[in-house]
Amino acid sequence: MAQPSRPLSPHLSHYKPEVTMVMSIMHRITGIGLCLGIAFLTWWLVAAAWGDDALALVNMVMSSWLGKLILIGFTWSLFHHMLGGIRHFFWDFGLGFSRPVRFGFAWATLIGGLVLTALVWALVLLV
Repeated sequence: MAQPSRPLSPHLSHYKPEVTMVMSIMHRITGIGLCLGIAFLTWWLVAAAWGDDALALVNMVMSSWLGKLILIGFTWSLFHHMLGGIRHFFWDFGLGFSRPVRFGFAWATLIGGLVLTALVWALVLLV
């Protein structure tokens, strides 16, 4: 049987990745990361309510290198997602749709999330 000749929808392989596309994907990924981070926060709160032994276990896990890596990732996810939300808030008012502004917002989201995370963790480690 002959296949019907019809146009195929474009696939991701046809597009050149741009910073705006990557930031859109990262916004979704950081949303998932926030859900996972909230699970760790809930674990800590439940352990605090449960008793000293449970809280000591959670604190031991979170003070390990893997725990700190998770907390740093959660912090970055929080800031990156927040800045992406601010970008979308501007778009809701019809602002920032020109190409240079879109790219500027995307870079500001990426750099801002990293800078804010670094500032928070510098303060955490200094105090």
